[in-house]
Amino acid sequence: MLMPGLSSARVSLHIRLFVALAATGGLLVHLWDQIAPFVDARPGVLMPMIASELLIGGLIGLMARLYILALMFIGSAIAMLIGFNGIGGSAIEENEPQTALASIISFSALMLLFVFNFHHEVIRALVASYKVAPVNMLFNPQAALVDVTDTLAESFMVVLRLGSPFIAYAILVNLTIGFVNKLTPQIPVYFISLPFVVAGGLVLIYFGLGTMLSLFADGFVDITIGR
Repeated sequence: MLMPGLSSARVSLHIRLFVALAATGGLLVHLWDQIAPFVDARPGVLMPMIASELLIGGLIGLMARLYILALMFIGSAIAMLIGFNGIGGSAIEENEPQTALASIISFSALMLLFVFNFHHEVIRALVASYKVAPVNMLFNPQAALVDVTDTLAESFMVVLRLGSPFIAYAILVNLTIGFVNKLTPQIPVYFISLPFVVAGGLVLIYFGLGTMLSLFADGFVDITIGR
């Protein structure tokens, strides 16, 4: 329900539910020995355990999703920095409109994650969670909050570094345009220079997008699953 890609607004709720049930049934066969000894039919014991497992699974999916949301943020920021933030179109992950450039970046990142089988890493982390936090250990909100905070900090530091060339480009270009506009106030320099600013930003995207997505994929497991 929260994992990147499957939690997209483009995926039907029924498909998400069926995938969750299929994954649950498939993993239950292999994890039965780690789950069955702790199962207690008493509602006062069973219900907190179910709620705890739901929260742990949600935390794993949420940390992976936060990493994707950080990329979506920097994608929208890049579109704004190079002046290519026109009318918003259809987003890949969310229902809110998203610029064309941000949609391309988000879609490319999601495709890479599935091509490199990183969705299997999320399932592997789910299996490993039964060793790190057995069923009889209830959800720890303090540890979960620390994990979410660390994931947010590291994710946004990664995407900030990935977007730093575009930030530097925007600062230099707008500073230059500002100086030229001061020298020739009678000429609408901003409107004249806008196509060149967009063209320069697209050239930068052309040469840097591959490396950007590669570095983004390299940090996925370490930041979201490694902890």
